[in-house]
Amino acid sequence: MSTIKLRLYIAGRTATAEKAIRNLHRIASELEQRGEELDIEVNDVLERPQLAEDERILAAPLLIKKLPPPVRRIVGDLSEQEKILIGIDLVTDKGSGDEEA
Repeated sequence: MSTIKLRLYIAGRTATAEKAIRNLHRIASELEQRGEELDIEVNDVLERPQLAEDERILAAPLLIKKLPPPVRRIVGDLSEQEKILIGIDLVTDKGSGDEEA
């Protein structure tokens, strides 16, 4: 089993950033309950502006799933946990009706 590497980038300790951090912890808790190994980082681009340039961050909060490939990016406060997990390819959308028979 490979480690899931998640990086959350925030721009200061705003209410939206705090909400994103709480929601990331909630998502991490669910993944850990499933037995996943996680590597999580929260970075403030106001404190480390070079990160914003290196990662080409134009909006925050921004969650980047680095591993396993492919890299995925989600902008926002991470409120919709199921959509976030689908968006970063950690669960499949079972209710979409788009699955093959």
